[in-house]
Amino acid sequence: MCLDMYREEILDHSKRPRNEGKLEQEGVESEGKNPSCGDETDIYLKIENGEIKEIKHETDGCAISTASTSILSNRLVGMSTEEVKGLDSDWVQNELEIDLSPMRIKCAMLPVKTIQEALKE
Repeated sequence: MCLDMYREEILDHSKRPRNEGKLEQEGVESEGKNPSCGDETDIYLKIENGEIKEIKHETDGCAISTASTSILSNRLVGMSTEEVKGLDSDWVQNELEIDLSPMRIKCAMLPVKTIQEALKE
């Protein structure tokens, strides 16, 4: 896909985030903050047999943070918790299909870091 389409996807997800809200049933919850820019997200996970079955979120952040949370809330479903624990910034940039500056990487990594923190508990 060309770069313009990915920018379009990021803009779309930032304006109309997918999987917003809370889970209907109880699950794992985690709160993440990016102090360098003020992005915040609350992520709710349904995990069964070591696999992520559903992700919901409430995100208040920049376009990259919001889009990343929205896009990754779809892509992480079906992954094992062990796989998710090993994800890094290279994986996130590959999934978003854009190159980000070090400052913007923190925005894009917020959902992954938040989920990884939840999985430590």
